[in-house]
Amino acid sequence: MSSKTRVTPEEALAYHLEPRPGKYDVVASTPMATQRDLSLAYSPGVAVPVQAIADNPATAYDYTVKGNMVAVISNGTAILGMGNLGALASKPVMEGKAVLFKRFADVNAIDIELDTEDPDEIIKAVSLMGPTFGGINLEDIKAPECFIIEQRLKEIMDIPVFHDDQHGTAVICAAGLLNALELSGKKIENCRIVLNGAGAAGIACLELLKSMGAKHDNCLMCDTKGVIYQGRTEGMNQWKSAHAARTDLRTLEEAMRGADVFLGVSAKGAVTQDMVLSMAENPVIFAMANPDPEITPEEAHAVRPDAIVATGRSDYPNQVNNVLGFPYLFRGALDIHARAINDEMKIACAQALAKLAREDVPDEVAMAYGRKLSFGRDYIIPTPFDPRLIHVIPPAVAKAGMDTGVARRPIIDLRAYEQNLKSRMDPTASILQGIHARARQAQARMIFAEGDDPRVLRAAVAYQRAGLGKALVVGRENDVREKLEQAGLADAVRELEVVNAANTRHLDQYKDFLYNRLQRQGFDREDIHRLAARDRHVFSSLMLQHGHGDGLVTGATRKSAHVLSLINHVFDAKASDGAVGVTALLHKGRIVLISDTLVQEWPEPEDLATIAIRSADVARSLGLEPRVAFVSFSTFGYPVSERATKMHQAPRVLDKMRVDFEYDGEMTVDVALNHDLMRRNYPFCRLTGPANILVVPARHSASISVKLMQEMAGATVIGPILTGVKKPIQICSTNSTVNDILNMAVMAACDIA
Repeated sequence: MSSKTRVTPEEALAYHLEPRPGKYDVVASTPMATQRDLSLAYSPGVAVPVQAIADNPATAYDYTVKGNMVAVISNGTAILGMGNLGALASKPVMEGKAVLFKRFADVNAIDIELDTEDPDEIIKAVSLMGPTFGGINLEDIKAPECFIIEQRLKEIMDIPVFHDDQHGTAVICAAGLLNALELSGKKIENCRIVLNGAGAAGIACLELLKSMGAKHDNCLMCDTKGVIYQGRTEGMNQWKSAHAARTDLRTLEEAMRGADVFLGVSAKGAVTQDMVLSMAENPVIFAMANPDPEITPEEAHAVRPDAIVATGRSDYPNQVNNVLGFPYLFRGALDIHARAINDEMKIACAQALAKLAREDVPDEVAMAYGRKLSFGRDYIIPTPFDPRLIHVIPPAVAKAGMDTGVARRPIIDLRAYEQNLKSRMDPTASILQGIHARARQAQARMIFAEGDDPRVLRAAVAYQRAGLGKALVVGRENDVREKLEQAGLADAVRELEVVNAANTRHLDQYKDFLYNRLQRQGFDREDIHRLAARDRHVFSSLMLQHGHGDGLVTGATRKSAHVLSLINHVFDAKASDGAVGVTALLHKGRIVLISDTLVQEWPEPEDLATIAIRSADVARSLGLEPRVAFVSFSTFGYPVSERATKMHQAPRVLDKMRVDFEYDGEMTVDVALNHDLMRRNYPFCRLTGPANILVVPARHSASISVKLMQEMAGATVIGPILTGVKKPIQICSTNSTVNDILNMAVMAACDIA
């Protein structure tokens, strides 16, 4: 089991500060360049939709962002596990919630922090915002005020009002419990359920389970004073009283005897091994306290191997994660212009999640975890990486909303709706998350060659503290210590392993290897000593060659061509060796690989075929099905261009090799990336979709393409990814950010190449 991810205060503050304060921007979705654009966007053109909405309010969903806009609202009285820190302090959390909506379900969200603890003032303020939003997500408002606020807003507003702290947890808990009970051979109506934690989430969990068939007196709710039973007066309120059971049991320990299910939303250590031992056969334990569960899976399984255990932690199987619910609930609700999110919609969400976990898991999800996942005791809840969530959960929610009459605009063709949902999601984030998960599984010892650069040191600290593996920094200890202190990471000095020629016992072994390799290339013993003992790139490569690290990241301080020439002293990483540089461009929800951006200066047709094969391997490692376009100035022979000839010949080389991916060419970039244009003008083209790999004529054209997209379009660049070398080596660019260097380390850890 990997260690818990550690995030330092400095890293957290830097993340929220750079590149601009906060976590999101507002970007115009319509043209704003000309006077005509402005006239349409504002006066006089805007008067037309104004009148249309005045005549028919339902058209606000057609002419404004209302139908895809959620307000994330808090007063900061229950921020995470930190308590009442006030409205302003809650803003980073609410911004985070807003970007989760966008990331997982393409829902626009704006955070609103209300500086009051008076429920009536909050109710008044939120109700007045109804015309602006398609839904309201309440967050981090303490109990019991959260119950009052949500219930009253549901009564007076005609858009969905959803307190995620309550219902988000309840939905995911219900989904996991459905599958756990199926594996246990039990039915919910016959189960004895014990809940510890009578706050907002706990009460919502029990209410939803009862609406799904759990019997009232089979459900025992406990708080810090013990079982909530009929007749109890101490520490009671109307919401607890609604779940008071007829029972003689008084303590959590007594309640646990013979129980089939334990649900915990309370505190670390609230459940003992003796309590677990006393439960019924095949017990189900959802220990959801964060950051530390009521009992760990290891502790529970030590006394009850037959237990099915879930937690709120990502480093254990069966994570109860709200992000599996709220984005998709709102997506489905917004798309039918719902008046509310009702119990039927929540149950539909839970049932759809449960069903999804029972289906075959896609390869890209298995790849993200480094192992095949299948329905069973360690997989009862889908993972956030699952790309099917976006097109499986919202249709189920929407259908339930339509069936129960809360839809203003029902969806006629649910199949077409599913296809639309598939097309609107950005695949880049899930791919990056996937490779991070694979890296965490690999636990690689990563060599960071340039320990004198603060960016590299920060990336090394981030790599290790994210639980990705061990960071080995090449540098001088005093220099590393000084730079870490300047970066506010003084405590990281003890964590990193600093390596250089002065403190390794392997230097003679390295020099012997290097001399035997280079002695007939004009290098004498003195040359070898200077290379091995004084050049960090060569020294790091020698570490990797001899198995004293699992991957290497370098290039942040020197030009990539120079770094590659140094690496070639140790490894066969030249064009003649089949090495290729592949750069990934991530932009507006698309991923395109461009090759060769590092090694091959002026490739011939046979070289271009090798580049295509290497690039296809990288694409598959990233979870993409390769579609290769050999791009040029001309398209399929016209206009005639001498330099396009080799691009025309390269596909013929691949024809003889019988490769197992799509390819064609030569073609211009617009044809390669615009499938409608491709099908209309070149129906004979063998690509079944837009190309995701562009093989370009020369290294200079590759470099121009990448840097132009980076500077003009703001594309995210990962690479060049060095492939075709026997060990995982990744070379950063000199303008790399800390995050870029970390991404390259993750690529090396996954052995993407």
